Amino acid sequence: MWRSVAAKSTRVTQILDKVLLRPSSHSSPHHHFRFLSISSSVSPTLEETPPPPSSHPAADAGFDFPSAPIHHDFVESADSERLGDAITAIGIEELNEADNFSPEAAVDELPVEERVYEIDLEKLETVLSLLQSSADGSLESTLNGLELDLHEELVLRVLETPNLLGENLIRFFNWARSKESGPVLVTSQLVEALVKAICGCCHMRKKDAYALWDLIVEVGDDNGEAATLLNAQIINPLIALLSKLGKGKAAFDVFNKMGDFGCVPDCDTYYYTIEALSRRSFFDWAWEVCEKMLNVGLLPEDPQKVGKIISWFCKANRASDAHMVYMSAKEKNRYPPRPSTNFLIASLAHKDETVKLALEMLDGFSGESRKYAIKPFAAVMHGLCRSKDVAEAKSLLSKMIADGPPPGNAIFNLVINAYSKAGDMDGAMKTMKLMKSRGLKPDVYTYTVAMSGYVSGGCMEEARKLLSEAKKKHTKLSPVSYHTLIRGYCKLEQYDKALGLLAEMKEFGVQASVDEYTKLIQSLCLKALDWRRAEELLEQMKDSGLHLNGITKGLIRAVKELDEEIGSDEKLSIAA
Repeated sequence: MWRSVAAKSTRVTQILDKVLLRPSSHSSPHHHFRFLSISSSVSPTLEETPPPPSSHPAADAGFDFPSAPIHHDFVESADSERLGDAITAIGIEELNEADNFSPEAAVDELPVEERVYEIDLEKLETVLSLLQSSADGSLESTLNGLELDLHEELVLRVLETPNLLGENLIRFFNWARSKESGPVLVTSQLVEALVKAICGCCHMRKKDAYALWDLIVEVGDDNGEAATLLNAQIINPLIALLSKLGKGKAAFDVFNKMGDFGCVPDCDTYYYTIEALSRRSFFDWAWEVCEKMLNVGLLPEDPQKVGKIISWFCKANRASDAHMVYMSAKEKNRYPPRPSTNFLIASLAHKDETVKLALEMLDGFSGESRKYAIKPFAAVMHGLCRSKDVAEAKSLLSKMIADGPPPGNAIFNLVINAYSKAGDMDGAMKTMKLMKSRGLKPDVYTYTVAMSGYVSGGCMEEARKLLSEAKKKHTKLSPVSYHTLIRGYCKLEQYDKALGLLAEMKEFGVQASVDEYTKLIQSLCLKALDWRRAEELLEQMKDSGLHLNGITKGLIRAVKELDEEIGSDEKLSIAA
Protein backbone atom coordinates (compact mmCIF):
# COMPACT_ATOMS: atom_id res chain seq x y z
CA MET A 1 0.00 0.00 0.00
CA TRP A 2 1.04 3.61 -0.38
CA ARG A 3 2.20 5.24 2.89
CA SER A 4 0.30 8.52 2.46
CA VAL A 5 -2.67 10.53 3.71
CA ALA A 6 -4.49 13.20 1.68
CA ALA A 7 -3.87 16.86 2.63
CA LYS A 8 -6.83 18.37 4.44
CA SER A 9 -6.27 22.12 4.22
CA THR A 10 -5.02 24.75 1.85
CA ARG A 11 -2.67 26.00 4.58
CA VAL A 12 -0.88 22.66 4.80
CA THR A 13 -0.45 22.69 1.05
CA GLN A 14 1.14 26.13 1.22
CA ILE A 15 3.46 24.99 3.99
CA LEU A 16 4.41 21.90 1.99
CA ASP A 17 5.33 24.16 -0.90
CA LYS A 18 7.97 25.61 1.38
CA VAL A 19 8.86 22.26 2.96
CA LEU A 20 9.51 20.58 -0.35
CA LEU A 21 11.24 23.61 -1.90
CA ARG A 22 8.85 23.79 -4.82
CA PRO A 23 10.02 26.57 -7.13
CA SER A 24 7.64 29.36 -7.95
CA SER A 25 6.69 30.13 -11.51
CA HIS A 26 9.42 32.84 -11.74
CA SER A 27 12.24 30.92 -10.05
CA SER A 28 15.00 29.14 -11.95
CA PRO A 29 14.71 25.37 -12.01
CA HIS A 30 18.47 25.13 -11.59
CA HIS A 31 18.66 26.85 -8.17
CA HIS A 32 19.37 24.66 -5.12
CA PHE A 33 18.57 26.08 -1.65
CA ARG A 34 19.37 25.17 1.94
CA PHE A 35 17.59 26.57 5.01
CA LEU A 36 19.32 28.46 7.86
CA SER A 37 17.90 28.69 11.38
CA ILE A 38 16.31 32.06 12.07
CA SER A 39 15.15 34.03 15.10
CA SER A 40 11.63 35.16 15.80
CA SER A 41 12.44 38.75 14.84
CA VAL A 42 13.96 37.91 11.48
CA SER A 43 12.07 36.70 8.47
CA PRO A 44 13.12 33.38 7.03
CA THR A 45 16.02 33.79 4.60
CA LEU A 46 17.93 31.48 2.29
CA GLU A 47 21.72 31.15 2.35
CA GLU A 48 24.33 28.68 1.16
CA THR A 49 25.65 27.83 4.63
CA PRO A 50 24.19 24.69 6.31
CA PRO A 51 22.91 24.79 9.91
CA PRO A 52 25.36 23.94 12.71
CA PRO A 53 25.30 20.19 13.43
CA SER A 54 25.96 20.55 17.19
CA SER A 55 22.37 21.55 18.17
CA HIS A 56 18.98 21.83 16.64
CA PRO A 57 18.58 25.25 14.95
CA ALA A 58 15.07 25.63 16.23
CA ALA A 59 16.28 25.66 19.83
CA ASP A 60 18.56 28.64 19.12
CA ALA A 61 15.69 30.46 17.47
CA GLY A 62 13.64 30.28 20.68
CA PHE A 63 10.71 28.33 19.28
CA ASP A 64 8.32 26.59 21.64
CA PHE A 65 7.99 22.90 20.72
CA PRO A 66 4.55 21.33 21.08
CA SER A 67 3.93 18.85 23.87
CA ALA A 68 3.10 16.08 21.37
CA PRO A 69 6.15 15.16 19.28
CA ILE A 70 5.99 15.06 15.53
CA HIS A 71 6.52 11.54 14.19
CA HIS A 72 8.74 11.09 11.16
CA ASP A 73 8.92 7.32 10.92
CA PHE A 74 6.35 7.26 8.16
CA VAL A 75 8.84 8.54 5.54
CA GLU A 76 12.24 7.48 4.33
CA SER A 77 15.38 9.07 5.79
CA ALA A 78 15.90 11.43 2.85
CA ASP A 79 12.34 12.79 3.06
CA SER A 80 12.63 13.01 6.86
CA GLU A 81 15.74 15.16 6.68
CA ARG A 82 14.13 17.50 4.15
CA LEU A 83 10.97 17.76 6.19
CA GLY A 84 12.91 18.32 9.45
CA ASP A 85 15.09 21.07 8.01
CA ALA A 86 12.10 22.75 6.44
CA ILE A 87 10.12 22.67 9.69
CA THR A 88 13.03 24.30 11.48
CA ALA A 89 13.25 27.12 8.94
CA ILE A 90 9.55 27.89 8.81
CA GLY A 91 8.82 27.45 12.48
CA ILE A 92 7.02 24.88 14.53
CA GLU A 93 4.38 27.36 15.67
CA GLU A 94 3.40 28.14 12.11
CA LEU A 95 2.91 24.45 11.46
CA ASN A 96 0.84 24.05 14.57
CA GLU A 97 -1.50 26.76 13.32
CA ALA A 98 -2.51 24.56 10.40
CA ASP A 99 -5.87 22.89 10.96
CA ASN A 100 -5.54 19.14 11.57
CA PHE A 101 -2.00 19.02 10.12
CA SER A 102 -0.70 15.51 9.56
CA PRO A 103 2.89 14.74 8.56
CA GLU A 104 1.68 11.91 6.28
CA ALA A 105 0.18 14.60 4.05
CA ALA A 106 3.71 15.62 3.12
CA VAL A 107 4.35 12.27 1.46
CA ASP A 108 1.06 12.46 -0.38
CA GLU A 109 2.25 15.69 -1.94
CA LEU A 110 5.51 14.07 -3.16
CA PRO A 111 5.81 13.23 -6.87
CA VAL A 112 4.73 9.68 -7.67
CA GLU A 113 8.27 8.56 -8.42
CA GLU A 114 9.41 9.71 -4.97
CA ARG A 115 6.74 7.83 -3.04
CA VAL A 116 7.67 4.58 -1.29
CA TYR A 117 5.51 1.52 -1.96
CA GLU A 118 5.27 -0.96 0.87
CA ILE A 119 4.18 -4.55 0.18
CA ASP A 120 1.59 -5.96 2.53
CA LEU A 121 3.46 -9.13 3.54
CA GLU A 122 0.40 -10.79 4.98
CA LYS A 123 -1.54 -10.44 1.74
CA LEU A 124 1.56 -11.46 -0.24
CA GLU A 125 1.78 -14.71 1.70
CA THR A 126 -1.88 -15.34 1.02
CA VAL A 127 -1.36 -14.85 -2.71
CA LEU A 128 1.69 -17.16 -2.78
CA SER A 129 -0.15 -19.84 -0.86
CA LEU A 130 -3.02 -19.56 -3.29
CA LEU A 131 -0.74 -19.92 -6.33
CA GLN A 132 1.00 -22.95 -4.86
CA SER A 133 -2.23 -24.91 -4.64
CA SER A 134 -3.92 -26.72 -7.49
CA ALA A 135 -5.63 -24.45 -9.95
CA ASP A 136 -9.41 -24.21 -9.96
CA GLY A 137 -12.03 -21.88 -11.33
CA SER A 138 -12.14 -19.69 -8.22
CA LEU A 139 -8.60 -18.29 -8.49
CA GLU A 140 -9.55 -14.94 -9.99
CA SER A 141 -12.52 -14.41 -7.68
CA THR A 142 -10.34 -15.22 -4.67
CA LEU A 143 -7.76 -12.69 -5.82
CA ASN A 144 -10.46 -10.06 -6.20
CA GLY A 145 -11.57 -10.70 -2.63
CA LEU A 146 -8.09 -9.94 -1.29
CA GLU A 147 -8.40 -6.27 -2.37
CA LEU A 148 -4.74 -6.10 -3.32
CA ASP A 149 -3.11 -2.75 -3.96
CA LEU A 150 -1.57 -3.80 -7.28
CA HIS A 151 1.84 -2.50 -8.14
CA GLU A 152 4.64 -3.69 -10.44
CA GLU A 153 6.80 -4.46 -7.41
CA LEU A 154 4.15 -6.77 -5.95
CA VAL A 155 3.61 -8.63 -9.25
CA LEU A 156 7.37 -8.96 -9.74
CA ARG A 157 7.77 -10.34 -6.22
CA VAL A 158 5.14 -12.99 -6.95
CA LEU A 159 6.65 -13.97 -10.31
CA GLU A 160 10.13 -14.34 -8.81
CA THR A 161 8.92 -16.72 -6.08
CA PRO A 162 9.96 -20.32 -6.86
CA ASN A 163 7.82 -23.47 -6.79
CA LEU A 164 4.60 -21.85 -7.99
CA LEU A 165 2.38 -23.65 -10.46
CA GLY A 166 2.91 -22.46 -14.01
CA GLU A 167 -0.79 -22.41 -14.85
CA ASN A 168 -1.53 -20.30 -11.77
CA LEU A 169 1.24 -17.82 -12.61
CA ILE A 170 -0.20 -17.25 -16.07
CA ARG A 171 -3.70 -16.77 -14.65
CA PHE A 172 -2.37 -14.38 -11.99
CA PHE A 173 -0.54 -12.36 -14.64
CA ASN A 174 -3.66 -12.15 -16.81
CA TRP A 175 -5.73 -11.12 -13.79
CA ALA A 176 -3.24 -8.40 -12.80
CA ARG A 177 -3.08 -6.82 -16.24
CA SER A 178 -6.83 -6.86 -16.76
CA LYS A 179 -8.09 -5.93 -13.27
CA GLU A 180 -10.93 -3.45 -13.64
CA SER A 181 -10.20 -1.50 -10.46
CA GLY A 182 -6.64 -0.75 -11.51
CA PRO A 183 -4.66 -3.03 -13.80
CA VAL A 184 -0.90 -3.21 -13.46
CA LEU A 185 1.09 -1.80 -16.37
CA VAL A 186 2.72 -4.61 -18.37
CA THR A 187 6.46 -4.01 -18.78
CA SER A 188 9.33 -5.93 -20.32
CA GLN A 189 10.60 -6.72 -16.85
CA LEU A 190 7.31 -8.35 -15.85
CA VAL A 191 7.01 -10.37 -19.06
CA GLU A 192 10.61 -11.55 -18.76
CA ALA A 193 10.04 -12.55 -15.13
CA LEU A 194 6.94 -14.52 -16.12
CA VAL A 195 8.79 -16.32 -18.93
CA LYS A 196 11.66 -17.25 -16.63
CA ALA A 197 9.26 -18.49 -13.99
CA ILE A 198 7.31 -20.68 -16.42
CA CYS A 199 10.39 -22.03 -18.22
CA GLY A 200 12.12 -22.79 -14.93
CA CYS A 201 9.13 -24.45 -13.35
CA CYS A 202 9.83 -27.99 -12.12
CA HIS A 203 6.29 -29.10 -13.00
CA MET A 204 6.34 -27.84 -16.56
CA ARG A 205 3.66 -29.08 -18.93
CA LYS A 206 3.21 -28.62 -22.66
CA LYS A 207 -0.12 -27.00 -21.89
CA ASP A 208 1.60 -24.26 -19.86
CA ALA A 209 4.16 -23.63 -22.59
CA TYR A 210 1.42 -23.09 -25.18
CA ALA A 211 -0.55 -20.90 -22.74
CA LEU A 212 2.55 -18.78 -22.18
CA TRP A 213 3.03 -18.32 -25.92
CA ASP A 214 -0.62 -17.32 -26.35
CA LEU A 215 -0.18 -14.76 -23.57
CA ILE A 216 2.95 -13.28 -25.17
CA VAL A 217 1.18 -12.94 -28.50
CA GLU A 218 -1.80 -11.28 -26.82
CA VAL A 219 0.39 -8.89 -24.84
CA GLY A 220 2.33 -7.93 -27.94
CA ASP A 221 -0.79 -7.36 -30.01
CA ASP A 222 -2.62 -5.45 -27.25
CA ASN A 223 0.19 -3.04 -26.50
CA GLY A 224 0.90 -2.15 -30.10
CA GLU A 225 4.44 -1.50 -28.94
CA ALA A 226 5.83 -5.00 -29.13
CA ALA A 227 9.07 -3.68 -30.55
CA THR A 228 9.86 -2.09 -27.19
CA LEU A 229 8.00 -4.51 -24.94
CA LEU A 230 9.33 -7.83 -26.28
CA ASN A 231 12.88 -8.79 -27.15
CA ALA A 232 15.05 -11.82 -27.86
CA GLN A 233 15.93 -12.24 -24.18
CA ILE A 234 12.24 -12.79 -23.47
CA ILE A 235 11.55 -15.09 -26.43
CA ASN A 236 14.68 -17.29 -26.20
CA PRO A 237 13.73 -19.18 -23.00
CA LEU A 238 10.36 -20.06 -24.51
CA ILE A 239 11.96 -21.47 -27.68
CA ALA A 240 14.44 -23.42 -25.53
CA LEU A 241 11.54 -24.80 -23.47
CA LEU A 242 9.64 -25.90 -26.57
CA SER A 243 12.83 -27.59 -27.76
CA LYS A 244 13.09 -29.57 -24.52
CA LEU A 245 9.44 -30.56 -24.83
CA GLY A 246 10.05 -31.81 -28.37
CA LYS A 247 7.78 -29.22 -29.97
CA GLY A 248 9.86 -28.25 -32.99
CA LYS A 249 6.95 -26.94 -35.06
CA ALA A 250 5.82 -24.66 -32.21
CA ALA A 251 9.37 -23.34 -31.74
CA PHE A 252 9.53 -22.58 -35.47
CA ASP A 253 6.23 -20.67 -35.24
CA VAL A 254 7.59 -18.61 -32.35
CA PHE A 255 10.73 -17.82 -34.35
CA ASN A 256 8.71 -16.70 -37.37
CA LYS A 257 6.43 -14.51 -35.20
CA MET A 258 9.37 -12.52 -33.84
CA GLY A 259 9.37 -10.32 -36.93
CA ASP A 260 5.81 -9.23 -36.17
CA PHE A 261 6.92 -8.19 -32.69
CA GLY A 262 9.85 -6.22 -34.05
CA CYS A 263 12.27 -8.53 -32.23
CA VAL A 264 15.70 -9.11 -33.70
CA PRO A 265 16.86 -12.74 -33.23
CA ASP A 266 20.24 -13.19 -31.62
CA CYS A 267 22.67 -16.12 -31.66
CA ASP A 268 20.74 -18.03 -28.98
CA THR A 269 17.45 -17.55 -30.83
CA TYR A 270 18.83 -19.21 -33.93
CA TYR A 271 20.54 -21.96 -31.97
CA TYR A 272 17.51 -22.97 -29.89
CA THR A 273 15.27 -22.96 -32.97
CA ILE A 274 17.68 -25.14 -34.95
CA GLU A 275 17.97 -27.46 -31.96
CA ALA A 276 14.19 -27.78 -31.63
CA LEU A 277 13.72 -28.54 -35.32
CA SER A 278 16.63 -31.00 -35.46
CA ARG A 279 15.24 -32.97 -32.54
CA ARG A 280 12.10 -33.57 -34.56
CA SER A 281 14.02 -34.17 -37.82
CA PHE A 282 12.56 -31.06 -39.47
CA PHE A 283 15.86 -30.45 -41.23
CA ASP A 284 14.48 -28.45 -44.13
CA TRP A 285 13.13 -25.86 -41.69
CA ALA A 286 16.27 -26.15 -39.58
CA TRP A 287 18.43 -25.29 -42.58
CA GLU A 288 16.11 -22.39 -43.43
CA VAL A 289 16.76 -20.93 -39.97
CA CYS A 290 20.47 -21.72 -40.15
CA GLU A 291 20.78 -20.06 -43.54
CA LYS A 292 19.22 -16.88 -42.14
CA MET A 293 21.70 -17.00 -39.29
CA LEU A 294 24.65 -17.29 -41.68
CA ASN A 295 23.31 -14.52 -43.94
CA VAL A 296 23.26 -12.02 -41.07
CA GLY A 297 26.73 -13.09 -40.00
CA LEU A 298 25.77 -14.64 -36.66
CA LEU A 299 27.02 -17.80 -34.98
CA PRO A 300 26.81 -19.01 -31.37
CA GLU A 301 29.68 -17.72 -29.28
CA ASP A 302 30.16 -21.16 -27.75
CA PRO A 303 32.14 -23.46 -30.12
CA GLN A 304 30.35 -26.43 -28.53
CA LYS A 305 27.04 -25.14 -29.91
CA VAL A 306 28.59 -24.67 -33.35
CA GLY A 307 29.79 -28.26 -33.19
CA LYS A 308 26.30 -29.48 -32.29
CA ILE A 309 24.76 -27.71 -35.28
CA ILE A 310 27.34 -29.35 -37.55
CA SER A 311 26.66 -32.78 -36.05
CA TRP A 312 22.87 -32.40 -36.44
CA PHE A 313 23.16 -31.73 -40.15
CA CYS A 314 25.69 -34.53 -40.62
CA LYS A 315 23.29 -37.00 -38.98
CA ALA A 316 20.61 -35.77 -41.38
CA ASN A 317 22.87 -36.66 -44.33
CA ARG A 318 23.32 -32.95 -45.13
CA ALA A 319 27.09 -32.76 -44.93
CA SER A 320 27.25 -29.95 -47.51
CA ASP A 321 25.09 -27.73 -45.31
CA ALA A 322 27.16 -28.62 -42.27
CA HIS A 323 30.29 -27.69 -44.22
CA MET A 324 28.89 -24.20 -44.83
CA VAL A 325 28.46 -23.77 -41.05
CA TYR A 326 32.03 -24.96 -40.55
CA MET A 327 33.44 -22.49 -43.07
CA SER A 328 31.51 -19.63 -41.47
CA ALA A 329 32.86 -20.62 -38.06
CA LYS A 330 36.36 -20.83 -39.48
CA GLU A 331 36.11 -17.26 -40.78
CA LYS A 332 35.18 -16.10 -37.27
CA ASN A 333 37.92 -18.22 -35.63
CA ARG A 334 35.32 -20.25 -33.73
CA TYR A 335 36.57 -23.72 -34.46
CA PRO A 336 34.13 -26.44 -33.36
CA PRO A 337 35.33 -29.32 -31.16
CA ARG A 338 37.49 -31.93 -32.85
CA PRO A 339 34.87 -34.75 -32.66
CA SER A 340 32.39 -32.59 -34.60
CA THR A 341 35.04 -31.74 -37.19
CA ASN A 342 35.97 -35.41 -37.60
CA PHE A 343 32.30 -36.31 -37.98
CA LEU A 344 31.96 -33.70 -40.72
CA ILE A 345 35.03 -34.99 -42.56
CA ALA A 346 33.73 -38.56 -42.45
CA SER A 347 30.29 -37.43 -43.67
CA LEU A 348 31.79 -35.47 -46.57
CA ALA A 349 34.05 -38.37 -47.51
CA HIS A 350 31.05 -40.68 -47.66
CA LYS A 351 29.88 -39.14 -50.94
CA ASP A 352 31.87 -38.90 -54.17
CA GLU A 353 30.71 -35.33 -54.86
CA THR A 354 31.92 -34.01 -51.50
CA VAL A 355 35.04 -36.06 -50.85
CA LYS A 356 37.25 -33.24 -52.15
CA LEU A 357 35.81 -30.92 -49.48
CA ALA A 358 36.81 -33.47 -46.87
CA LEU A 359 40.29 -33.63 -48.41
CA GLU A 360 40.63 -29.84 -48.08
CA MET A 361 39.60 -29.97 -44.44
CA LEU A 362 42.55 -32.26 -43.67
CA ASP A 363 44.82 -29.24 -44.15
CA GLY A 364 43.43 -27.90 -40.89
CA PHE A 365 45.32 -30.60 -38.97
CA SER A 366 48.82 -29.69 -37.90
CA GLY A 367 51.36 -30.46 -35.23
CA GLU A 368 50.35 -32.82 -32.47
CA SER A 369 46.72 -33.03 -33.57
CA ARG A 370 47.73 -34.33 -36.98
CA LYS A 371 49.68 -37.25 -35.51
CA TYR A 372 46.54 -38.70 -33.94
CA ALA A 373 44.06 -37.86 -36.72
CA ILE A 374 44.20 -41.30 -38.35
CA LYS A 375 40.41 -41.73 -38.41
CA PRO A 376 39.57 -38.64 -40.51
CA PHE A 377 42.52 -39.35 -42.84
CA ALA A 378 41.41 -42.96 -43.25
CA ALA A 379 37.85 -41.80 -44.01
CA VAL A 380 39.09 -39.48 -46.75
CA MET A 381 41.40 -42.17 -48.16
CA HIS A 382 38.48 -44.59 -48.29
CA GLY A 383 36.37 -41.99 -50.10
CA LEU A 384 39.08 -41.28 -52.67
CA CYS A 385 39.61 -44.98 -53.36
CA ARG A 386 35.89 -45.63 -53.61
CA SER A 387 35.52 -42.81 -56.13
CA LYS A 388 38.48 -44.32 -58.07
CA ASP A 389 40.58 -41.17 -57.66
CA VAL A 390 43.80 -43.17 -57.38
CA ALA A 391 46.06 -40.21 -58.08
CA GLU A 392 44.69 -38.22 -55.12
CA ALA A 393 44.84 -41.33 -52.96
CA LYS A 394 48.53 -41.84 -53.79
CA SER A 395 49.20 -38.12 -53.15
CA LEU A 396 47.48 -38.30 -49.76
CA LEU A 397 49.47 -41.41 -48.90
CA SER A 398 52.70 -39.54 -49.65
CA LYS A 399 51.63 -36.62 -47.43
CA MET A 400 50.80 -38.99 -44.61
CA ILE A 401 54.23 -40.60 -44.89
CA ALA A 402 55.92 -37.18 -44.84
CA ASP A 403 53.82 -35.25 -42.28
CA GLY A 404 51.67 -37.84 -40.53
CA PRO A 405 49.63 -39.44 -39.32
CA PRO A 406 51.76 -42.52 -40.16
CA PRO A 407 49.76 -44.85 -42.44
CA GLY A 408 49.16 -48.40 -41.31
CA ASN A 409 48.17 -51.58 -43.10
CA ALA A 410 44.58 -50.40 -43.57
CA ILE A 411 45.64 -47.28 -45.48
CA PHE A 412 48.06 -49.20 -47.70
CA ASN A 413 45.46 -51.88 -48.37
CA LEU A 414 42.99 -49.23 -49.55
CA VAL A 415 45.50 -47.86 -52.04
CA ILE A 416 46.57 -51.32 -53.24
CA ASN A 417 42.93 -52.31 -53.69
CA ALA A 418 42.27 -49.09 -55.66
CA TYR A 419 45.21 -49.79 -57.96
CA SER A 420 44.09 -53.41 -58.40
CA LYS A 421 40.51 -52.46 -59.32
CA ALA A 422 41.85 -49.90 -61.75
CA GLY A 423 44.00 -52.65 -63.38
CA ASP A 424 47.24 -50.86 -62.52
CA MET A 425 49.13 -53.77 -61.01
CA ASP A 426 52.46 -51.99 -61.33
CA GLY A 427 51.16 -49.28 -58.99
CA ALA A 428 49.76 -51.94 -56.65
CA MET A 429 53.08 -53.78 -56.46
CA LYS A 430 55.04 -50.54 -55.92
CA THR A 431 52.71 -49.63 -53.08
CA MET A 432 53.18 -53.08 -51.55
CA LYS A 433 56.95 -52.67 -51.81
CA LEU A 434 56.68 -49.25 -50.14
CA MET A 435 54.60 -50.86 -47.44
CA LYS A 436 57.30 -53.44 -46.76
CA SER A 437 60.02 -50.78 -46.75
CA ARG A 438 58.27 -49.04 -43.86
CA GLY A 439 58.45 -52.19 -41.77
CA LEU A 440 54.84 -53.20 -42.34
CA LYS A 441 53.93 -56.80 -43.07
CA PRO A 442 51.34 -57.33 -45.83
CA ASP A 443 48.41 -59.19 -44.33
CA VAL A 444 46.12 -61.75 -45.92
CA TYR A 445 43.83 -59.00 -47.20
CA THR A 446 46.77 -57.30 -48.94
CA TYR A 447 47.62 -60.47 -50.84
CA THR A 448 43.99 -61.20 -51.62
CA VAL A 449 43.25 -57.81 -53.23
CA ALA A 450 46.48 -57.98 -55.20
CA MET A 451 45.61 -61.50 -56.41
CA SER A 452 42.16 -60.26 -57.35
CA GLY A 453 43.75 -57.58 -59.54
CA TYR A 454 45.87 -60.14 -61.36
CA VAL A 455 42.95 -62.56 -61.76
CA SER A 456 40.76 -59.81 -63.25
CA GLY A 457 43.48 -59.24 -65.86
CA GLY A 458 43.83 -62.98 -66.56
CA CYS A 459 47.35 -63.10 -65.08
CA MET A 460 46.90 -66.38 -63.19
CA GLU A 461 50.61 -67.15 -62.90
CA GLU A 462 51.30 -63.87 -61.06
CA ALA A 463 48.30 -64.56 -58.85
CA ARG A 464 49.65 -68.05 -58.00
CA LYS A 465 53.03 -66.54 -57.10
CA LEU A 466 51.33 -64.16 -54.65
CA LEU A 467 49.44 -67.12 -53.18
CA SER A 468 52.69 -68.99 -52.65
CA GLU A 469 54.23 -65.92 -50.97
CA ALA A 470 51.19 -65.53 -48.76
CA LYS A 471 51.42 -69.18 -47.67
CA LYS A 472 55.03 -68.60 -46.59
CA LYS A 473 54.19 -65.43 -44.64
CA HIS A 474 50.97 -66.64 -43.00
CA THR A 475 50.13 -69.97 -41.47
CA LYS A 476 46.46 -69.67 -42.36
CA LEU A 477 44.84 -68.01 -45.31
CA SER A 478 41.31 -66.85 -45.92
CA PRO A 479 38.89 -68.88 -48.06
CA VAL A 480 38.45 -65.70 -50.09
CA SER A 481 42.05 -65.98 -51.31
CA TYR A 482 41.36 -69.40 -52.82
CA HIS A 483 37.92 -68.42 -53.97
CA THR A 484 39.42 -65.61 -56.04
CA LEU A 485 41.77 -68.00 -57.85
CA ILE A 486 39.12 -70.70 -58.31
CA ARG A 487 36.81 -68.24 -60.01
CA GLY A 488 39.68 -67.14 -62.24
CA TYR A 489 40.43 -70.71 -63.33
CA CYS A 490 36.75 -71.42 -63.91
CA LYS A 491 36.51 -68.32 -66.05
CA LEU A 492 39.39 -69.64 -68.14
CA GLU A 493 37.78 -73.14 -68.10
CA GLN A 494 40.84 -74.60 -66.44
CA TYR A 495 38.81 -76.90 -64.19
CA ASP A 496 41.61 -79.27 -63.25
CA LYS A 497 43.58 -76.42 -61.69
CA ALA A 498 40.46 -75.18 -59.96
CA LEU A 499 39.81 -78.64 -58.46
CA GLY A 500 43.49 -78.80 -57.45
CA LEU A 501 43.12 -75.56 -55.49
CA LEU A 502 40.04 -76.99 -53.79
CA ALA A 503 42.07 -80.00 -52.62
CA GLU A 504 44.94 -77.70 -51.57
CA MET A 505 42.60 -75.76 -49.33
CA LYS A 506 41.96 -78.85 -47.21
CA GLU A 507 45.69 -79.59 -46.92
CA PHE A 508 46.38 -76.03 -45.81
CA GLY A 509 43.63 -76.15 -43.19
CA VAL A 510 41.18 -73.88 -44.98
CA GLN A 511 37.59 -75.06 -45.07
CA ALA A 512 35.99 -74.57 -48.47
CA SER A 513 32.71 -72.71 -48.36
CA VAL A 514 29.51 -73.29 -50.26
CA ASP A 515 30.54 -70.56 -52.70
CA GLU A 516 33.61 -72.48 -53.92
CA TYR A 517 31.63 -75.66 -54.45
CA THR A 518 28.73 -73.85 -56.09
CA LYS A 519 30.98 -71.99 -58.49
CA LEU A 520 32.77 -75.18 -59.52
CA ILE A 521 29.59 -77.25 -59.88
CA GLN A 522 27.89 -74.58 -61.99
CA SER A 523 30.94 -74.21 -64.21
CA LEU A 524 31.28 -77.98 -64.66
CA CYS A 525 27.61 -78.34 -65.55
CA LEU A 526 27.13 -75.29 -67.78
CA LYS A 527 30.45 -75.18 -69.58
CA ALA A 528 31.97 -78.64 -69.39
CA LEU A 529 28.70 -80.59 -69.09
CA ASP A 530 30.64 -82.77 -66.63
CA TRP A 531 27.87 -83.84 -64.27
CA ARG A 532 29.94 -86.74 -62.93
CA ARG A 533 32.56 -84.54 -61.28
CA ALA A 534 29.76 -82.25 -60.23
CA GLU A 535 28.15 -85.15 -58.37
CA GLU A 536 31.51 -85.96 -56.74
CA LEU A 537 31.73 -82.42 -55.46
CA LEU A 538 28.17 -82.70 -54.18
CA GLU A 539 29.14 -85.78 -52.19
CA GLN A 540 32.16 -83.93 -50.77
CA MET A 541 29.89 -81.18 -49.65
CA LYS A 542 27.65 -83.64 -47.85
CA ASP A 543 30.66 -85.18 -46.09
CA SER A 544 31.78 -81.67 -45.00
CA GLY A 545 28.32 -80.84 -43.66
CA LEU A 546 27.61 -78.31 -46.41
CA HIS A 547 24.31 -78.09 -48.26
CA LEU A 548 23.90 -77.19 -51.92
CA ASN A 549 20.91 -75.09 -52.87
CA GLY A 550 18.05 -76.68 -54.79
CA ILE A 551 18.64 -74.76 -58.01
CA THR A 552 22.20 -76.06 -58.37
CA LYS A 553 21.07 -79.60 -57.50
CA GLY A 554 18.44 -79.34 -60.20
CA LEU A 555 21.12 -78.17 -62.60
CA ILE A 556 23.13 -81.36 -61.97
CA ARG A 557 20.05 -83.52 -62.61
CA ALA A 558 19.16 -81.63 -65.77
CA VAL A 559 22.65 -82.01 -67.22
CA LYS A 560 22.70 -85.69 -66.29
CA GLU A 561 19.33 -86.32 -67.94
CA LEU A 562 20.40 -84.39 -71.02
CA ASP A 563 23.58 -86.43 -71.24
CA GLU A 564 21.62 -89.66 -70.88
CA GLU A 565 19.20 -88.62 -73.63
CA ILE A 566 22.06 -87.76 -75.92
CA GLY A 567 23.67 -91.14 -75.14
CA SER A 568 20.43 -92.97 -75.91
CA ASP A 569 20.03 -91.18 -79.21
CA GLU A 570 23.60 -92.02 -80.15
CA LYS A 571 23.02 -95.70 -79.38
CA LEU A 572 19.87 -95.75 -81.48
CA SER A 573 21.60 -94.11 -84.40
CA ILE A 574 24.44 -96.63 -84.21
CA ALA A 575 22.00 -99.52 -84.05
CA ALA A 576 20.13 -98.17 -87.03
